[in-house]
Amino acid sequence: MIQVGDVIVSADCLTEKFCCDLEACRGACCIEGDAGAPVTLEEVAQLEEVLPAVWADLSASAQSVIDRQGVAYTDEDGDLVTSIVNGKDCVFTCYDASGCCFCAIEKAFRAGRTSFYKPASCHLYPIRVKRIGRLTGLNYHRWDVCKAAVWKGERENIPVYRFLKEPLVRRFGAEWYAELETAVAELQAQGYL
Repeated sequence: MIQVGDVIVSADCLTEKFCCDLEACRGACCIEGDAGAPVTLEEVAQLEEVLPAVWADLSASAQSVIDRQGVAYTDEDGDLVTSIVNGKDCVFTCYDASGCCFCAIEKAFRAGRTSFYKPASCHLYPIRVKRIGRLTGLNYHRWDVCKAAVWKGERENIPVYRFLKEPLVRRFGAEWYAELETAVAELQAQGYL
């Protein structure tokens, strides 16, 4: 692991390979699991703000869940997460004609209908962020639904942190990311990575 500023980055984020393969997984990370995506209180407010821009893209079931419990809830681990439909689908999922799952918020962002991209935890996946006192920890999360992304990352030789450059810059800034790259290059030159 390395520390860049007040962020501790696990070695797996630097050495493991990953590159999403939407053709293979069909968006399974948005529809599998037993809880929604982790969100902050600030993001809950942003999710509520974007609802009018994405409402028509959401399923009737998702709209019903949002009407009943809102865009987020506290899961059994005590984490604030996006609401889910039928114990699995994030309420913000939508599907194309071939049945591939997409994020309705990201779709609205790309169409210029909102300035909010999507929750940081979604954008950063497979990295999970954890507070460690005054520090922030970044850990690589392994999940069977992402096996195709691991294979593609290995074929294309893309480490997790490089695949996630855009969301890491979004979350921590371009200067922080440049420091991370410098630290990784130094570790590689010394034979540690």
